[in-house]
Amino acid sequence: TRKKDGFLNIISIFSFIGISLGVAVLIIVMSVMNGFRTELTNKILGFNPHIIIKPYNNVKIDESFKNQLKKSFPDIQILNSFSGEGVVINNDYAKGIMIKGLDQKNKKNSIFLKKILVEGDRSRIKKGEIIIGKELAIELNLAIGDKINLLSSAYISTPFGGLPKQETYTIEGIFSSGFYEFDKNVVFLNLNETLYFFEKEKNDINLEVYLPNPLKANYIKDKIGIMNNNFYVYSWIDLNKSFFSALKVERNVMFVILTLIII
Repeated sequence: TRKKDGFLNIISIFSFIGISLGVAVLIIVMSVMNGFRTELTNKILGFNPHIIIKPYNNVKIDESFKNQLKKSFPDIQILNSFSGEGVVINNDYAKGIMIKGLDQKNKKNSIFLKKILVEGDRSRIKKGEIIIGKELAIELNLAIGDKINLLSSAYISTPFGGLPKQETYTIEGIFSSGFYEFDKNVVFLNLNETLYFFEKEKNDINLEVYLPNPLKANYIKDKIGIMNNNFYVYSWIDLNKSFFSALKVERNVMFVILTLIII
């Protein structure tokens, strides 16, 4: 500028610094919030499949339905699973837990176990073995090699009437997922052992579906529901509605903040 218009230089400098700071804050805030959302989502998805398919109305999941799924969605990965609620009993203490059966034939489950195990070196769960969470082990004062009793929600007939099924398992591994609720309330058994524990057959298994993009879970869920309405289909988003609602509120607030920064 001309010498008499030197004040414009000061205005230009302040404008340049202001825009630079605005862009810097914009990048930092977006990076932090996206990283937070991705990390939290990955933690939750570490335990939850993207889509779960359960049979009802006495309809079983057969190979033809699996083949139909693979044909319609070639990029998805399908695993057999079964989960149920039970009670762990140790000395004079009893606690309700979620029992999840892992299909040992699938490499994804073996990799998953190796990733979360902090004690024990098992990529496979054998008959009579169990893997428990770190927080549950601390709460019940359990270690590798200890035995625990599990009480099933399935009843067996005895001369004294129906009684809950009870089995004893040896702890062969302790895992840590980074989520307190999971580490305290989830245990893993072999899939066949889980079916036996709950008095179920192989036709009673559920399907776990893993997608290349987990955020498309609801879209794929609706498509699967149209293919066959005899199955109960729900996604990881359905299982974590409170978490997803919190993310939605956070995203709306961040939209306002970023808009103000841009302005």
